[in-house]
Amino acid sequence: MSQVIITKQDFNKIHRSITDAKAKNSIKPEEAEKLLAELKSAKIVEQDQVDGDVVTMNSIVKIHFQNNKTTMEFQLVYPADANIKERKISIFSSVASALIGYSVGDEIDWLIPSGMTKIVIDEVIYQPESAGDFDL
Repeated sequence: MSQVIITKQDFNKIHRSITDAKAKNSIKPEEAEKLLAELKSAKIVEQDQVDGDVVTMNSIVKIHFQNNKTTMEFQLVYPADANIKERKISIFSSVASALIGYSVGDEIDWLIPSGMTKIVIDEVIYQPESAGDFDL
């Protein structure tokens, strides 16, 4: 599995979102710590240095679960922009925080109520950085 890669802008905005959410008690402490640990282990790059197959904030991704072949398509967004009906999933959700910074083809172990499963990233359909949308 490749190293988690996060743009400097995403790193700073996610960190700020976690700090704000902790202050408002709108994120579980264990979820905050898990996401912060993921951020700390990531390689931080400039927006123009991230490959187009890396999941960044506001990316639209297509994934599948290895155990049941279920596929999903959704956009990783900041908490204020989350909307399940529009398939916009908050970075604070466990599936989004598991995917941020990984690349197409990566397999991520994910704990679900029934045990461990693997998520496979099939495609990054849209990535702001590769589209030149640096101000999202």
